Parts: sequence; C-alpha cells; structure tokens
Amino acid sequence: MRRALEISVLLLTGTLVLAACGEGHASSGVPSADGVRTGPGVTNDTINLGVMTDLTGPFKDLSTTLQVGHKMWVDEVNAKGGVCGRQITLETLDHGYKAETATIQFAGLEPKVAGFMELLGSSVIAALKTDINDKQVTTLAVSWSSELLDQPYVVIVGTTYDLEVINGLDWLLEKGRIKKGDTIGHIYIEGDYGTNGLAGSKYFAKQNGLKVVDAKVTSTDTDMQSIVTKFKGNGVKAIVLSTTPPQTAAVAVNNAGLALNVPMIGNSVSFAPALMATPAAAALSKLYVVASVVPYDSPVAKAKELATKFEAEYPHVRPTSAVQFGYAQGLIWGQILAKACTAKDLSRAGINAALKASKRITTDQLVSQLDFSQPGSPSSRDVYIAQVDKATPGGLQQVQALKEFPDAKTYKAPKETGAGS
Repeated sequence: MRRALEISVLLLTGTLVLAACGEGHASSGVPSADGVRTGPGVTNDTINLGVMTDLTGPFKDLSTTLQVGHKMWVDEVNAKGGVCGRQITLETLDHGYKAETATIQFAGLEPKVAGFMELLGSSVIAALKTDINDKQVTTLAVSWSSELLDQPYVVIVGTTYDLEVINGLDWLLEKGRIKKGDTIGHIYIEGDYGTNGLAGSKYFAKQNGLKVVDAKVTSTDTDMQSIVTKFKGNGVKAIVLSTTPPQTAAVAVNNAGLALNVPMIGNSVSFAPALMATPAAAALSKLYVVASVVPYDSPVAKAKELATKFEAEYPHVRPTSAVQFGYAQGLIWGQILAKACTAKDLSRAGINAALKASKRITTDQLVSQLDFSQPGSPSSRDVYIAQVDKATPGGLQQVQALKEFPDAKTYKAPKETGAGS
C-alpha cells in the first residue's frame, strides 16, 4: 500500500506540473490558429483535462491504479501526436471522497480544464452536478448511479449500479444458485450508490417472484454481524452488496462465520484487491463482482496487453481492474475530442455536442460498447462477472464474458424515457 501511495503522489505531482504549462492561455469559444474553436483548457498546443479522485479515502486502491491507466493512455496518445494536433495534459486533485473538499477544489480547477477525465464518487458528483451543468463542463463520472443519467454534462461509462445487480441476480438464477420464490438480502450504503443498487434488487425480485430483505448502512459502518444474523433468520439464499470494500469483507467473514454460506453479488466498486491480503480472503471466494469494466486478469486481448505493461512498469503496485478502466476513459475522451476536432469546435459546447453524437464508442472490450446519444438511458447494459480468487492477479477471475441478461433488457432506468411504464 505504501508503494501504491508513492506512485499516486508521483502521478499527482507530475500531472500538476504538466498541466501548469498551459494554464492561462485558454480562449473562450474563438477560433485558434488552426481554425478550431476553443474554450477553457484548450490552447494551440494542449488540451487540459481535470481529474478529481480519491487517493487517501475508502476507494484509494481503485483510484491509485486508475491514475496509472490514465497515464498509460496520455503517454501513448501524446507519442502519436496527441488529439487535434494538441498534447493531452491532466491536472489531478485528491478529494479523499469528501464532498465538501471536492466542492472547494472544483471552483479552482474548473476554469483551467476543457472537461474532466475523471470525477470519482456518487456523493461528490451529487454535490457538484449543479455546478457541472452551470459551467457546461463534460465530466466522466466514476460512479454508476442511474439517477445521474439525465444530467447533460455527466457521463456514466457503462452499466449502472441497478443494472449491475439485475444482471448479477439473473446470472445466479441462470446458474441455479437462486430460484423463483427465494428471499435475498441486500446491504446498501445510504446515498445514490446504495439506493440505486437496491432498486436493481427490487426490480429483479418483482420480475421473478423473490422477496428482498434490505439493510441500510453508512459508509463508516463496519460491524455486519447483526445484519447477517438477521439474513440467516430470514432464510436468504443470496446477499447483494452495494457497500465499500471493507464492509464487503466484513459481510463475507460473517457469511462464513455464521454458517450462512450463501453466494454474494457485489456492485463494481464493492471489492478491492487489497482485501486479498486480509483474513477475509478465504471467505470472499463466495463473492461475484458484476461490472461493465473488464476484470484485470481477463483473457480479453487489450486487457492482457495493459496488464503486461502495468506489471513491467509498476511491479510493486497491487493491480486492479481500474488500470484498464483508466485507460478506457482515455480512449473515450480521445474519440469525443476527435469528433469535436472534426467539427472544428473544441469549446465546451462543441465537446458536449460531440459526446451527444457518439452512438458507438469502443474501447477494445475494456468496457462494453457505449452509446451516449440517448439522454436518460444507460450507455450499455451488458456486464462481466468475476469471482473473487486470491490466486488471480487483481483478485478476480472472469467467469462470464460480456453479456446482457434478460431482465436487464426490459428494465427502464429512473430517468429513461417511459420509465415506470
């Protein structure tokens, strides 16, 4: 962990220095020397993107390797000449998963960037979404709450939390691990992340004649024994987790210790490979993580290529699937900026127009194929499913290639046209 944090500090320092070179030269919607209209964060030579992440809070493991993925993409694209004849720079800040800190940081960083490569955290995005819309700054969220799908400048990359849960439960049903009429338990964090995941369980239960017993926790709660004891008393046949990684570990330990021993389905951010170095490792083998992001050790060709490069360059850093996701975020931004460049408009309005015209963004299967052209709708509905496995690099062994399960096809997200019908 110490080595991982050292890497994150180096990345943070490097990106701040790099981005400072372009500060103060952004124009406001006027043509540049090459005839391309520009805006904040864009000069004749650079496009500066912001990163607001968690390098010291509960999601620091994910965030640290996410920054490595960003750097891999930036180095690669800049070596090929950049985008629209401009080098990509990143300016990175650590909010520690604190919305109040992020609000202060956003005010200082926003005027310097063309958009945000990354804004991490459902609570952070909820606090900033009004400012994001007011400033018309296109922002890739590291949050998968479908409650954000109607926000015109917030970009949800891939399957939302509710769809992750629906797909995961459909997979358990397909495999015979649960059946119609069963009771399932769902532990969820209060806020957009947890309540959105719970919506998936409730939809699946309604479609398949199951009962849901739910338990709400705060992000700082660590004692899960009473909840799992309640689940055992209710005869649950599976547990769904919309929790932090430490909470996931606590549930796993109690699932085994109380001899409940049921399969567990976790949202994409409920697991961190660092858990494999804890006493919970063995109990976590009953956890299946559902995400539209490829597992780190996936057989997908691009995932393997990036894993090989990561291990060569960062041999002492614990790998996570965020390496591939960070790189995928770069691929997405690259395609949006290239489309805006073709339209001769790198202003914020031009960038957002390019986003909304993007019906088919591909990432070499690092993330499922994306369609950002339908406001209110998830950009994809298919997922990877991986089982926690201590012997697998990244801690997750892929057990299901990208697939959209039946109930995911019929589900309407809260902000989707016709939702609730």
